[in-house]
Amino acid sequence: SLPNVNPDAGFGMQVSIDEDLKDSREVSFQAALLYTSSKGERRIRVHTLCLPTSNSLQEIVQGADQQCIVGLLAKMAVDRSLNASIYDAKEAFINACIDIISRWRMVQCANQPGALLVSPNLSLVPLYILALLKSFAFTQRSGVPLDERTMSMINMKCLPLTGLIQSMYPDLYRVDQLEKVKTIEDEEGILIPDPDRIQLSAENIAMSGVYLMDLGDIMYLYLGKVTSSFFCEKIFGVSKVMDVDENLLDLPELDNEDSERLRALIHHLNNKKSHPVPIKIVRDDSNQRHLFISMLIDDRSQASYSYYELLQQLKSEIK
Repeated sequence: SLPNVNPDAGFGMQVSIDEDLKDSREVSFQAALLYTSSKGERRIRVHTLCLPTSNSLQEIVQGADQQCIVGLLAKMAVDRSLNASIYDAKEAFINACIDIISRWRMVQCANQPGALLVSPNLSLVPLYILALLKSFAFTQRSGVPLDERTMSMINMKCLPLTGLIQSMYPDLYRVDQLEKVKTIEDEEGILIPDPDRIQLSAENIAMSGVYLMDLGDIMYLYLGKVTSSFFCEKIFGVSKVMDVDENLLDLPELDNEDSERLRALIHHLNNKKSHPVPIKIVRDDSNQRHLFISMLIDDRSQASYSYYELLQQLKSEIK
């Protein structure tokens, strides 16, 4: 039983199939929630999902949801960390990657030396696994506070899937050149900048750039070491990047197009969440620079390898 469930919670379950499904064209899943409303009324909500069956392993793999798989693996890894050890959980992550790649190679009957073959809809699983390995919940980096590790594990167990994925592999945008990017219309017909997402690697970070990183429950606005005085004046009303106040939790509402564009983008991202989140200003010359740098998942870190190194390890372990 769950004594308290909020609308933003997410749960994962494993279902075992005891019967032979070869004569069934579809299977149905049903979940019922018995709850008490805020007015004291007892209610029941029923969800039913009907899915087709297949005897083709290739169709099953191609229909897999990589984010859902990673979300379930994260929840299972938390349980394994508590019942065994974090090392066992990390080993299970690597084994899951190996199993996914090995099964697809078996399905395709392919054996290309030096290549990692994986279904396109599961191609990001190794990257998400790397993000989990670098998270506070599973990192073996020294100096991680127990409170931070505990909070990260609780989030793994309870966050909705979209929030979990965004917290471990954030969305990154360059925002100092929004006047050059394509735009989209919101529900009110207002044009919103729509910059491309950037891979989380330092090689994509320019010293003169400004980047918005959305982690779901907070946003980092990273100011490069040589951010232009023009941007600082238009967005913050100061002439130098070193004069930008890092204690700001929101952007100043200045009367110019550049400020309006950036604030419109942030407002658009917040509209996708259950509640607006604060903004953390991070200057390249500040002692909080590590908050941004530590989320560049693709790069090598103190206690973990880079994305490239992970792929090389997987390649060496797949027979």
